[in-house]
Amino acid sequence: MFEYYRVGAAVPDVKVADVEYNKAKIIEKIDEAMSHDVKIIAFPELSITGYTCSDLFMQTSLLDMSRKALADIVSYSENIDMVIVVGAPIRLSYQLYNAGIVIYRGVIYGVHIKTFLPNYNEFYEKRWFSSASDLDITEISVHDIIDCDEDYDIPVGNNLIFHINDMCFGLEICEDIWAPVSPSTWEAMAGAELIINLSASNDTIGKRSFRQSLIRSHSTALMCSYLYASAGAGESSTDLIFSGHSMIAENGRIIAENDEIADNDYLLVSDLDMGKIKADRLKGKTFKDAYTLYGQSILIREVFIECNEDITSDGSKYNINPHPFIPSDISRRKKRCKDIFDMQVGGLAKRLSVTGSKMVIGVSGGMDSTLALLVAAQTLKKLGKPMTDLVGITMPAFGTTDRTYNNSLELMSTLGISTKTIPIKDACLKHYEDIGHDTEIKDITFENVQARERTQVLMDYANKIGAIVVGTGDLSELALGWCTYNADQMSMYGVNASIPKTLVKWLIDSVIEYNMFPDSSEVLKDIIDTPISPELLPPDENGNIAQKTEDTVGPYELHDFFLYYVMRYGFSPSKIYYMAKRAFANAYDEETIKKWLNTFYRRFFNQQFKRSCMPDGVKVGSVCLSPRGDWRMPSDAVNSLWIKEVEKLN
Repeated sequence: MFEYYRVGAAVPDVKVADVEYNKAKIIEKIDEAMSHDVKIIAFPELSITGYTCSDLFMQTSLLDMSRKALADIVSYSENIDMVIVVGAPIRLSYQLYNAGIVIYRGVIYGVHIKTFLPNYNEFYEKRWFSSASDLDITEISVHDIIDCDEDYDIPVGNNLIFHINDMCFGLEICEDIWAPVSPSTWEAMAGAELIINLSASNDTIGKRSFRQSLIRSHSTALMCSYLYASAGAGESSTDLIFSGHSMIAENGRIIAENDEIADNDYLLVSDLDMGKIKADRLKGKTFKDAYTLYGQSILIREVFIECNEDITSDGSKYNINPHPFIPSDISRRKKRCKDIFDMQVGGLAKRLSVTGSKMVIGVSGGMDSTLALLVAAQTLKKLGKPMTDLVGITMPAFGTTDRTYNNSLELMSTLGISTKTIPIKDACLKHYEDIGHDTEIKDITFENVQARERTQVLMDYANKIGAIVVGTGDLSELALGWCTYNADQMSMYGVNASIPKTLVKWLIDSVIEYNMFPDSSEVLKDIIDTPISPELLPPDENGNIAQKTEDTVGPYELHDFFLYYVMRYGFSPSKIYYMAKRAFANAYDEETIKKWLNTFYRRFFNQQFKRSCMPDGVKVGSVCLSPRGDWRMPSDAVNSLWIKEVEKLN
């Protein structure tokens, strides 16, 4: 369903050279995985015998028993709808190989041979095993590795990729990933979306974090998912301690991992979203170019697993962050926000270094203009210029409340910038009169006159003092077109252009946390708590904000969720709706999510013309709507395909 696949990394307890015991523990983990509806399970390197058998690998009794145990596991799998990958020593042509065996429903579909054999420090694999590079055959009979009644040939080597329905995976074994060029590199370029690593990695201080980095970087470079299963603490401790370190990763992000060092006897389960991998590869032309340039030098053989079952999962074991632009971990969020803020400052500093000008910002007392103001103030600090080179202009009108007006004045005062108050009521009233608009009609004309008057004031004053107007509009507003054309849609430089609304609050919060402007901290806290509003309609009878943006356009946390998956991965409305239902199960009912998803697609399409002429603004995240950068779309594109799909959702 929606390209989710449930995988498991199994680390059974092992007794070194006790093959019968190990086989029983492997079957036990297969049964446990079945109860979790796992469809692909991986066991550690040499899991049937144990990795640390050393010279016992040369004993005929051990190898014969391993052969029998493998046959029993194959037989046990006959009625199991699960791809099983186990590690075992394999004798072929008077050589012993460290192999990964791919099994599905009683059939061995392939034997992957380890290529790089570590023979340094604590490792002595070349003492017992030969490399895949020594292999001079490409196929073997099933009888070469197990005793059974069937008779069929099995592909063997280090250049196999396995197709099962619409998913493709490849294998590597432990040291292979530590090589400068791993066999998995070629497998991924040839189409493998999942790499399964059967490992036996011992633990030393710092090695766990290094393995994490290795999996992250390798899965990023290969644009793939990773299923990494490593031998556990049941291995021999004569000279080493084994980690049992297992990870499930997705294009640079570890989505599941065991907790303990020297872990043992567990099953790690997670869903993978292969839709993300397919989307990234569709965009990432460098990936295809690399295959064109290098891929033909290695012959990759494709193996098709006969499967009549739907092996996709419901995705219920895939964690979906309702706020994808915001790290859920507090320390990461603080650091991320500080980095983003610094990037905004860096972009504006570069622009000022070219223009040599002052800055003008419209200050409303809301979060967007506050963030822009903080960025501008920090930029002046960075450039060593006086704060008075920044002019904040507040322009009270019909919807301005005492709270936002006073907050804007307090903020500008504590920052020490130049301040101007220019009321625009009279100018707007004159304009209403000129165009014949009844001020009792509080429609879009009533609102947009004010928005355009504010922008005219900013532009004209900037022209008067030789300054640039710094825009305050954010990414979410651009996505929805929640900005007035040739008003707040326009500026000389938009510092918030790639900042989603849900992130703005946390960026301001990080400014408070890092104590960048200590005199402004208290007013910033109140601004964060102020409802989001354009303040273009009169306040209520108590003087409070009556016009709340989210009442009209919908919750920004939903729209930012929709925006992320539309832009980052190109997911369909059906998949985004499914994900949103799970992510916001405790916040919104299905009809509410569907309603605002419809609004999102309607506005996203029909407001493109505003984005087609948006001002410059630095990109700081993975999603941006600049027509000069990430997003090129005709303004007259038709949204019916997407809207019809939304309307059919259940």
